[in-house]
Amino acid sequence: MAPPSRGATSAWVVERPGPISSAPLRLVERRIAQPGPYELLVRVRTCGVCRTDLHLAEGDLAPRKPQCTPGHEVVGEVVDAGHAVQDFRPGDRVGAAWLAGTCGECRYCRTGRENLCPSSRYTGWDIDGGFAEHLVVDARFAYRLPEGWNDEEAAPLLCAGIIGYRALQRADLPPGGRLGIYGFGASAHLTAQLAIARGADVHVVTRSPTAQRLALELGAASAGAGAPPEPLDAAILFAPAGHLVPVALSALDRGGTLAIAGIHLSAIPPLEYARHLFQERTVRSVTANTREDGRAYLAEAARLRPTVRVTSYPMRRADRALDDLGAGRLTGVAVLVVQ
Repeated sequence: MAPPSRGATSAWVVERPGPISSAPLRLVERRIAQPGPYELLVRVRTCGVCRTDLHLAEGDLAPRKPQCTPGHEVVGEVVDAGHAVQDFRPGDRVGAAWLAGTCGECRYCRTGRENLCPSSRYTGWDIDGGFAEHLVVDARFAYRLPEGWNDEEAAPLLCAGIIGYRALQRADLPPGGRLGIYGFGASAHLTAQLAIARGADVHVVTRSPTAQRLALELGAASAGAGAPPEPLDAAILFAPAGHLVPVALSALDRGGTLAIAGIHLSAIPPLEYARHLFQERTVRSVTANTREDGRAYLAEAARLRPTVRVTSYPMRRADRALDDLGAGRLTGVAVLVVQ
């Protein structure tokens, strides 16, 4: 397969961050980039739509690159590889995720905490992402994908799945414990299945009747808009709603842990020490993921084969997918498909 050496490719860019109703994204044509020594040029097949993409488009996350292309749940085909790449070659199916690069030298990178690297870079934030026909990715941060998953099912594993995996680890759920999940979108519906497979009782809190039904179909012990029916050993907050932090903390049993999974959160109301934190209740944030998180989750997902509830959109309707996500019209995860 001859690598493309010239020509144009289509891509969405964040032209002017603002409400989705103001059309902050624009579809453009640009020259196909050539990969560097350690990079892959990837022809995009599918790209999952994450709430982080919505935060970038609407300006909740300040753009780090002018006219950046969002998207970091990318499944594609390698069409060219730099001369130093050893693990991939043209024709391989490959996954590109949120973490795009680290320095490899700081104390965080040297101690297995590369997600905290001050020089870390992210797909669809620092470098152009997968809302496009092509992208360039560092081969050292790319993933081989499990066999048996089609492209649309595989894409959400690369962020919704991986971040949910790390959030579950951070929640410190004991074996056979009781887990609360607040918000039930893309990441939550995969994380719930992972926790259930590990033996947990999962209680889902969401206002959406459709999401409640999906949670019960996937094996949740309960799903509703009110408080869980029993004290929780751990909880994960997926909704970007700070007012739910004290709500989730008050539902924890003694020694319980709340993990906050989002990159953006609205303001948290004041906490009452005796009600929300005393008796060794803990609050933890979740910051990106390590490559080891990604490899571990993909291996576990290959064994468990979770259901991935997908709503597909053609790549040319990326703006519509983000609008549906922001309006709460989606259950599961949106995936863009290059046609």
